[in-house]
Amino acid sequence: MKVVSYFRVSTAEQGRSGLGLEAQRAAVATYCQGRGCEVLGEYVEVESGKVNDRPELARAMAHASLTGATLVVAKLDRLSRDAAFLLALRNSGAAFVAADNPAVDRVTVGILAVLAQDERERISERTRAALAAAKARGVRLGNPNGAAALRRAAKGNGAAVKALKAGADERAAKLAAKVAELRQAGVTSLAGIAAALNEARIRTPRGGQWHPSSVRNLLNRVEG
Repeated sequence: MKVVSYFRVSTAEQGRSGLGLEAQRAAVATYCQGRGCEVLGEYVEVESGKVNDRPELARAMAHASLTGATLVVAKLDRLSRDAAFLLALRNSGAAFVAADNPAVDRVTVGILAVLAQDERERISERTRAALAAAKARGVRLGNPNGAAALRRAAKGNGAAVKALKAGADERAAKLAAKVAELRQAGVTSLAGIAAALNEARIRTPRGGQWHPSSVRNLLNRVEG
């Protein structure tokens, strides 16, 4: 089983110190060891679970997609606590699994997504209550990075959903770049390109093996 691992922590300090990452890596390592997984890549994101514009997640998904691997996270909430984002991810067709609950499938992830968002909202409510209590005690509140955080959050689910919909075109572009590399290396025939892509363990958009006809279809799409 080929996998690409994705880890997320919420603060830059956690990212620098490794706090939170070690536990996530341990959970994914345990999952992989029990299944003989081959880890093709690792991606780490330092971002709040409320923000769904995730460049590292996009890179991890692209890597998994091109190689036919499964995206593995330690816990479902490492992806997001937003139900709409998780459902959009599910509907994109991306294969992913949570190490703490590998039995999750495309049906149950919808239920878990709603539960994850409910937990997010409860955390938000507790935070607001704590801030209100602190303010009532005369504690000075404020964060110099607050405006920037709000701007990032404003990107919201719209950017995430748009990115998922653009996945097919992005994959085709990446495949075209790989084909261009092969051509520069002297592999120019359709059969030769198909063999090279199969040897690199890169799957077709449908997840199968490459043939001269599928290479021709790819080139027709990207070259017009």
